[in-house]
Amino acid sequence: MTPAPIALSCGEPSGIGPEIAAKARETLGADCPFFWIGDPRHLPENTRITLIEEPAAALSAPVDRLPVLPLDFAEPAVAGQPSAANAAGVIGAIERAVALVNAGEASAICTAPIHKKALKDGAAFAYPGHTEFLAALAGVDRVVMMLACDALRVVPATIHIPLADVPAALSANLLEATMRITHAATIRDFGLAAPRIAVAGLNPHAGEGGVMGREEIEVITPVLDRLRAEGMMLAGPMSADTMFHAKARQGYDVAVAMYHDQALIPIKTLDFSGGVNVTLGLPFVRTSPDHGTAFDIAGTGTADPTSLIAALRMARDMAEAR
Repeated sequence: MTPAPIALSCGEPSGIGPEIAAKARETLGADCPFFWIGDPRHLPENTRITLIEEPAAALSAPVDRLPVLPLDFAEPAVAGQPSAANAAGVIGAIERAVALVNAGEASAICTAPIHKKALKDGAAFAYPGHTEFLAALAGVDRVVMMLACDALRVVPATIHIPLADVPAALSANLLEATMRITHAATIRDFGLAAPRIAVAGLNPHAGEGGVMGREEIEVITPVLDRLRAEGMMLAGPMSADTMFHAKARQGYDVAVAMYHDQALIPIKTLDFSGGVNVTLGLPFVRTSPDHGTAFDIAGTGTADPTSLIAALRMARDMAEAR
C-alpha cells in the first residue's frame, strides 16, 4: 500500500516558508511526496504548481511541480511584512493539516514557521506557539520537544523559560513525564526497541556530589532510579560538558537535557542547517524546520531549504516507523 503524502502547512506567508517549500519540492521530487496547504498567490513567482482537490492526488503530480491544496487567504503576502489579516488563513492551514492526518489522508504533518504576533493581532491566537496549538487540536495534555539531526537527538526538559526559573520548574513530575514520552516515542517513531537514553545533570559536573547543587541528588537521580527499575536503559545524571563529543554520542540514542540551551547548543553546533524540530507525544507525526520566518531575507531567493528538507524526510521515516 502506498503511504499517504505529508501535509506541509504554509506557515507565515510573508516569511521564507513559501520559498523553501518550492525549493524542497525541487530537491525531493518523488522521493518524499508532500503537498503544500496555502494560498497559491503566496508562492514565489514562477513556481510550478499542480492544484489538487485531495491529498492522494499529490502522489501522481509531476515531479517538477509543487502539489498545492489551495486555501484562500485575505490578502496577498508582502515579503518581510506579516499581515494580521492573514492570521486566520495561517491557523486554518494548520487545522486542515491536522484534520487530514487524523483522517488518514496525510501520513504526517510538517509545519513551516509561523509569526506568533501576527496570529495574536489578527486572530487572538491564544497559544505560545505551534506545539501547544497542535497539542490542543489533538486533545493531548503534555508533549515534548525533540531536536534531531543525523548526529544527535536531544530533548530539553524545560524549554522557553528564563534560566533563573529552571531549578524550580524542574520537578520530579515534569522530568518523569518527559522521560516517559521520550522513551515511548523513540520506540514508536524511530524504531528502536530498547532506546538508550543519556540524561544530563542540571549543575556543573552534575552537581559533583552536592557541592555544586543538589538537584541531581534530590530530583533527577530518584526519577531515573524509578524508571530504571521498570527496565529503561538510562545513563546519568551526567556532566553535560562531556556528553556531546563524538565518542560519547555513540553510547546513547537520545539525550535529555535540563534546559533549552543545554540541548540546543550542541545540536546547532553539530548541524546548524539540518536540525529538525519534532513534537513527541502527539497521536500523529509532526516535524518542523528548526528556524523561524527569517523576514530579513524573505523574498530575496536566498533562503536555505536544508532544514525543511530534513524535516520532510524525517516525517516520512517516522510515519513509516509507526
